[in-house]
Amino acid sequence: MRSAQRPPALLACVILAHTDPTHVKRLVVALDPFPVFLHCDPSTPDDVFREMTEDLPERVVVLPRVRTGWARWENVEAELQGYRAALAATEATHVAVLTGTDYPLASTAEIAALLDDHRGVSFALLDPMPHPEWGRSGGFDRLRFRHWAWRKRMIRLPVPRRLPRDVTFAGGSQLKVLAREHVAQVLEAVDANPALVAFWRRSWVADETFVPSILHTPRFVPGWAAEHVRATLWWIGWDGTRRKSPPWLTLEHTDAVLSRRSAAEQDLPHFFARKFSTSESSALLDRIDDAVVHGRAGAAS
Repeated sequence: MRSAQRPPALLACVILAHTDPTHVKRLVVALDPFPVFLHCDPSTPDDVFREMTEDLPERVVVLPRVRTGWARWENVEAELQGYRAALAATEATHVAVLTGTDYPLASTAEIAALLDDHRGVSFALLDPMPHPEWGRSGGFDRLRFRHWAWRKRMIRLPVPRRLPRDVTFAGGSQLKVLAREHVAQVLEAVDANPALVAFWRRSWVADETFVPSILHTPRFVPGWAAEHVRATLWWIGWDGTRRKSPPWLTLEHTDAVLSRRSAAEQDLPHFFARKFSTSESSALLDRIDDAVVHGRAGAAS
């Protein structure tokens, strides 16, 4: 039970956005009263950036813009920047990383209640490498070779390099909810180990391996094994086809999304979903809002 002496759990939300200011603002409203740290890529046209960032509530901080992009190290930089800002500006018990195409499937009260029951506990679907879905090397070729991303193409220098010592390599989605303590330990590891940062700058899709590896390495985050729930809080509409990003969610996904379960055996319902757009998903978003307000979301769970 919640102690009468302590404030309720609070989620700080780091949103990494590129387009669709209408949806981003709708997402910000749906996250009220959680503080939001919004990053918008510099490649976004100035008029879109202005529309995305004007007339925002005071609980939203617009972060300095880092040129992110597909498979680039700078995606990690934006994530870390959001972590620093969230810890400095709030007393958040947890920090979530979302994209500008995400949306909550639960009320902020329900999300806060989950976090209140999991003080000091993170939620992340991360696993030690080799990762069985990442090719014959289990993903180690992402690290053993230097990489550059160019126009959604991979450029690899075919000369292997030594991997850093005393690191437990791990991988998984950038979308996660970390306990404040784990966020602080990640930032401490980053600041104390510039050589690791330099190494990962030339890895492939660093946002799927850098923070996961820091979290799984006992010398950086000694309590991780016992202090996290191995689960994703996101419902994502992967449809089994080979593609670089999930499909847009539309009205035909209503039942699946509102069930908040992507697998019958999962213990927790999903609290977020992706990916949504104003043009493709407005009717579905209306259904989600109605279900959340009237307590019908997850009724099938």
